[in-house]
Amino acid sequence: MSDLGDFANYEPDDEGTGEDTASAPTTGEETDPQTGPASGTDPESDADDFEPVSVSPVGTDRGIGTISASEGLVVSEDDEETRLRAYVTVDNRSAVRIGRYLVADYPDGERLFCRIVALEYAQEFRSDDATEIHARRAMRSEGIDERDYKFVATLEPVAVLYVEDGELRRRMTDRVPKPETVVRQAEDSAEIKTGLKIPEEGVFVGHLAVGGETVRTAATPPTIDYRLKDDYEAGDPLVFRHTLVAGGTGSGKTHGAKNVLRQYLAEGRRYPTEDGRAVAPALVQFDPQDEYAQLHDDNPEIDADYERRLEREGIAHGGIADTKAFVPKVGDATYAAAHHGAEQVEFTIPFSLVFENPWLVAGSGLNDNQYGALVGVLLPQFRRQYGDEATYEQFRTFLDDPALREELDESGRVHEATFDAIRRRIRGFGSVFDREARPITDLVDAFVRPGGVTTVPTYHINDSRATTTVVLALASLLVDEKLSNDPTHDRIKETPLVVGMDEAHNFLTDADSVQADRVIGKFAEAAKQGRKERLGLFLITQDPQDIADPIFKQINTTVVLNLGDEDAIKAVNIPSNLEGKVPYMEKGQMVVYSPDNSEPVELVGLPRCLTKHGR
Repeated sequence: MSDLGDFANYEPDDEGTGEDTASAPTTGEETDPQTGPASGTDPESDADDFEPVSVSPVGTDRGIGTISASEGLVVSEDDEETRLRAYVTVDNRSAVRIGRYLVADYPDGERLFCRIVALEYAQEFRSDDATEIHARRAMRSEGIDERDYKFVATLEPVAVLYVEDGELRRRMTDRVPKPETVVRQAEDSAEIKTGLKIPEEGVFVGHLAVGGETVRTAATPPTIDYRLKDDYEAGDPLVFRHTLVAGGTGSGKTHGAKNVLRQYLAEGRRYPTEDGRAVAPALVQFDPQDEYAQLHDDNPEIDADYERRLEREGIAHGGIADTKAFVPKVGDATYAAAHHGAEQVEFTIPFSLVFENPWLVAGSGLNDNQYGALVGVLLPQFRRQYGDEATYEQFRTFLDDPALREELDESGRVHEATFDAIRRRIRGFGSVFDREARPITDLVDAFVRPGGVTTVPTYHINDSRATTTVVLALASLLVDEKLSNDPTHDRIKETPLVVGMDEAHNFLTDADSVQADRVIGKFAEAAKQGRKERLGLFLITQDPQDIADPIFKQINTTVVLNLGDEDAIKAVNIPSNLEGKVPYMEKGQMVVYSPDNSEPVELVGLPRCLTKHGR
């Protein structure tokens, strides 16, 4: 009991103050049993003999926290079994966001590159903070003491980074980091690009972002450029493996599409051909809103400072002088455009194209039996009688012959009811074929030009069936010549070609009609042969769910901007962690899903269009 000292005699005073009245000194001074009173000393001077001890470790913090094994630490081939968590220190918590990239070093110099997929507060001590006392105390205080809580980030391993022959490389995650390994934000461009498998060279699309904020590094420039592979040494150029740009109204899809297409026409970009030459690609862009002819003009909003920034990053910019607007002559429609400086070339669709593509006059009205009679009997007989240069009006005259109708019915080749149905269905195309302009077949060398841009505006055409016929006739001409072993137009066959199609859902849609079946079959085959024939489809749409599945399956690169429609979001088939971001993305934000190019990533496009944009 002697160890208790004076506390053994402690008794509460009458007032309940807890003072020790039995042994309290009466003189105001403490008395030492050996030497007597300590004259002139402060009763609290003994406390001054102890120096305060800091609870913070000596040195400078590295990173944002450490790997924690408190709830297990597992890296597995099965994503559901992987448990990888990091404790984030108080000072770093406000800067941590879901989607950010982190790096944890292994002892031997290899690095684990990972992504934050969840953030969580966990209680540090066993207490209940969901009480009236805690709530009112928090409501009256000016801040929260985060030290009472653990802040934990759940990590998704992306790759292991290692150095081989002086080059940073990546491999699948095959090892677990040690507990208490420091984790730091990935801020080195080489680490991030290697971790995400982003090519160093290629076609510029945008800058890497997380949550709409551009990822920044300590390098100059501080942003990380995202590019699509464009070199046969790294595999087939992705332009010939096809691209889909999907975005709602106001999402910036046309702005973004123009910027990407501008890169394909960059000076010096060439693709090898079978005869050993290196040829600049041609772009043919179908343009229902008449926006792409502005690729001809510089953007006046790009000043000298912005231009220098683009040049530092190797981003092609400025108008393309060799841009022409090929204007279809349809009925009495007139085209007038003061918003661009591209040369305008008027043309017409010759009926002779129908011999190779009979569905052009089938529309959606013919059934299989009627289409078979058109293809197998009527068109061949008409061609033999009138020749390869026959016109649409001659075909109508041909079908108006009652003797022909009777002959075919009596011979059992075409029933009279079938004949009458065909004659009714093919009427109404007079505004499309053989108008007062040069036929497109005579203008092929001007239509497809290496290093040049051709746009086909259809905004001035009020008839949707006529618009569809014009677009599909031209697109089929390009595809047929590309796939042919005996082409009529060598210019098309021998030129690397990008076929851009805005509002692609209007032309490449699944539908229960003969025309749709033939169109989808043709373009699906073209997509399959694209790499071999150097033909790339660049499809732009706000309704990706309406694009036929056989074509969609051939798309390798999907660029998704803001989409509000749930069916449209599901249709683009991007990873679920990015899918949830799509409805909330601001103008210019995008998700790129290109499995043969990189990990799925979020990007921010350039704020200014690289060519003129807007009326």
